[in-house]
Amino acid sequence: MIEQQQAWEKAEIDRSKHEAMHTPSEQLIEDEDNARRYLNPPLDTVYPLEYAYALLGDLTGRVILDFGCGSGQNSFLLARRKARVVGVDISKDLVDLAARRLAVNGLAGKAELMVGSAHDLPLRDESVDGVLGIAILHHLDLAASAKEIYRVLKPGGIAIFQEPVRDSAVVRAVRRMIPYQQPDVSPFERPLTTAELKAFAAGFQIEAWRAFTLPFVSLVQVAAPLRRYVHEAYRIDGMLLKKLPSLSHLSAIRVLALRKPLATSVH
Repeated sequence: MIEQQQAWEKAEIDRSKHEAMHTPSEQLIEDEDNARRYLNPPLDTVYPLEYAYALLGDLTGRVILDFGCGSGQNSFLLARRKARVVGVDISKDLVDLAARRLAVNGLAGKAELMVGSAHDLPLRDESVDGVLGIAILHHLDLAASAKEIYRVLKPGGIAIFQEPVRDSAVVRAVRRMIPYQQPDVSPFERPLTTAELKAFAAGFQIEAWRAFTLPFVSLVQVAAPLRRYVHEAYRIDGMLLKKLPSLSHLSAIRVLALRKPLATSVH
């Protein structure tokens, strides 16, 4: 298992080097209108990332781990929410890029960024109040990363994740017939299943679990003539999944909030 983790991490480092090399400096400048979407979003939002940020609640002064911080987009937003941000990523290239992102947006030094493995976090036991992981678990050994998240969270702390999920055999079959693949995809990443996420969540209290993005939303996002309708597609997606939750097995995204139980007293 250790050898497999090392192979996954090497592939991710190689992929991240490509991402860092092809991220122009102007892409590091954050759009203020977009940033405001994540400062205080409503819980009934139809957008998965807004929902993840809504679940975080008040972050003022709380230590939040940006788990797999990448180039720092979430570290930036967490810092804007006045969290004490700790960002960890396996790629030094992306950690350096994250530091540049914070600096060019006037938040230099507002996050403690470090290179480290999600399978062996460079953090003390029970040292963070919360964890945010956006599209990171599907790169990892789930059992090892769950153990580390549990270890570094304080009792009562919350971990929120947004992950790609592919439960439907039909959707998996159709996706295999589509040759398009983004150039920065590492060879070991894969969409997860609900069963895998439930196994990851074992030991935590599940506080939220919500599906997003039925197949038509993905089509609207990738088909250039349809992109003008993307917000309407998300609105319809949210309505359908609320009224017909049985459709959730067709959706491509899950957002979940996991609470570490408070320590029980021993008598």
